[in-house]
Amino acid sequence: MSTSATVDRAFRSALYDTGDDTLDTGASLLAADPAADAEVARRGEDLVASAWQRGWQPADVVRVVRRELDETHARLAGSLIRAQALRDGRVRGARWQAQVAGLPTSEAAARADRFSYATAVLELYRLLLRLPALEPLDEAAGAGEPPGGRERKPESRILGRIRALLAKAEATGFPEEAEALSAKAQELMARHSVDEALLAARAAVTEGPDAVRIGVDPPYEQAKAVLLDAVAAANHCRAVWNEAFGFSTVVGFASDLEAVELLYTSLLVQATGAMTRAEAAQRAGGRKRTKTFRQSFLAAYAHRVGVRLAAAAAEVPVGEDLLPVLASREVAVGERMDRLFPETTTTRLRGVSDAAGWEEGSRAADAAQVRGRKRLP
Repeated sequence: MSTSATVDRAFRSALYDTGDDTLDTGASLLAADPAADAEVARRGEDLVASAWQRGWQPADVVRVVRRELDETHARLAGSLIRAQALRDGRVRGARWQAQVAGLPTSEAAARADRFSYATAVLELYRLLLRLPALEPLDEAAGAGEPPGGRERKPESRILGRIRALLAKAEATGFPEEAEALSAKAQELMARHSVDEALLAARAAVTEGPDAVRIGVDPPYEQAKAVLLDAVAAANHCRAVWNEAFGFSTVVGFASDLEAVELLYTSLLVQATGAMTRAEAAQRAGGRKRTKTFRQSFLAAYAHRVGVRLAAAAAEVPVGEDLLPVLASREVAVGERMDRLFPETTTTRLRGVSDAAGWEEGSRAADAAQVRGRKRLP
């Protein structure tokens, strides 16, 4: 039997019939024929390329593989995506390239047990084959613009300063220092956002809003998605959560999307630290650590931070010359969101029933380093 015929038979058995016995049959065929490895890899790269055509991006694929399978499969997926990128003739944007560069990869030693390796590969291919179509984030695909997102400008010095300030705010054990660092970061975010809006308005050719997917990892995804939505709204963006695949799609202008990613990550770190301290205090008082406490804590934290962010946004003084610019950008974001998601549904938070968790989460949100934007000079 030829190598191609072996692979065809293994794939028919394992990929198009979901039974465990058929998976074992396919893995046995591949394990017995080392010459089939190159053909198996090539077909895997084709499955990856097909996922790109259905709207997926590298980080999305690895995220769903981790969610549905495990880290071994995620590393296999990372290696497959990197191999496909080397022979992909399409020009990809900076965000896409950064995703590929950050992927995990598998080690060659993992192939020592050929049957186990072939089983993992076929399980991964089963998942890739069944990935549904997602909303295409590259609005200009087919119109001469590189897929995978616009080419991003190099990170500015001000964004580097913001990133460093938030990292220090998360690491310090002194609340006063964290507050000062985060307040400065928020001030720089506001100044950067306004500067970018004015520069874009004055440019001969203005760019429209972008869209990115931000992972919302378990556990307690609902509360985390609410927190991300609040951060997005406060920074002139809009977010839609995809519960099935563990991410939110955030739509906004590039500088605002940077702020959303930075602030959401920082607040999530602060929330996790505050929750750990609150649980320790609860245990010291004789109460056992519970899932409902953590769920209620994060739900309250997300709700309260959302209220604070909305209040801060409402208090921001805006000059009359900037109002038309911000209004036009808001309209553009709304139009892009409507094109991506013509139909959305709402959901209610589940499992929020622990009063102590809610109170502790609200208290932690009030102490979180979120400051209103200062008046710009």
